[in-house]
Amino acid sequence: MDSDIRVDRWFKRHFPGLKHGRLEKLLRTGQIRVDGRRVKSSTRLEEGQVIRIPPVDENAGARNDATRCETSSEDREWIRSLVLHSDKDIIALNKPPGVPVQGGRKVARHIDGMLDALVRPGEERPRLVHRLDRDTSGVLLIARRADVAASLGEIFRSRDAKKTYWALVAGVPRPREGTINAPLIKRPDHTGQEKVVTDMELGKSAITDYQVIENAGRKAAWLSLWPLTGRTHQLRVHCAAIGTPIVGDGKYGGEESRLAGMPGSDQLHLHARSITLPHPSGGELTVTAKLSERMMKTWQFLGFDPNMGEPD
Repeated sequence: MDSDIRVDRWFKRHFPGLKHGRLEKLLRTGQIRVDGRRVKSSTRLEEGQVIRIPPVDENAGARNDATRCETSSEDREWIRSLVLHSDKDIIALNKPPGVPVQGGRKVARHIDGMLDALVRPGEERPRLVHRLDRDTSGVLLIARRADVAASLGEIFRSRDAKKTYWALVAGVPRPREGTINAPLIKRPDHTGQEKVVTDMELGKSAITDYQVIENAGRKAAWLSLWPLTGRTHQLRVHCAAIGTPIVGDGKYGGEESRLAGMPGSDQLHLHARSITLPHPSGGELTVTAKLSERMMKTWQFLGFDPNMGEPD
């Protein structure tokens, strides 16, 4: 689910045919609820929250063409090649960097628009349950049905899902492992564009555990990151906040995020390595994604062994 987005904008994105006046009435009468509570159009959503949506005009629904791409046979084959895990409830993809999860202005090709290629005969259209930034690679979960999406949303909201990210950062954190506890808030920068910043007084709680797996002298370090909360750009802001921005993250690290002499250091090096969570049908599910081709080239350049990041 989209994180840190207004309720009205969420509906505009997913139900483009739903008129604003109708949406306001549904909100005002309590027919739309988030985690069981009434909300306003200006309420901001967080990852893992469950949205109750009453029946609406089918022409307004997100399952119509408004959220789909014109999918070529090549794209259908491509998205199927990303599947890491598939069962009757869940699909897990290894999203490559550079491809957005959802559409938007001037975005014609995105994961959400190609989900029809993963539909089985007689099934609903699969649904996104969380997001990754355009330039972040790795594990992306898809629910096959609305009830599964609601169940996964509750799992994310209750923090029962353990996510592991791998990142290459400029410099080496001190200490080599620890916890970053730095509340976050969105604010406009000097250009007027919104940016996530730390704010100990007004920010929302944001906590990340980290550990250095390997380092290339003092130049760079390979980190495992475990976000205990799910704020927008949390890992990127937290790494920059401790003086070791993620390589290629110009937005939060500026020029310090680029490594002289290293090819590709202007591209974001952040990968959703794995996720472990209770399976909606029982038991536990763990999905792990290999490094993207981009990051694998960097690991080879620096002499890192990807197997070092695995538990003993």
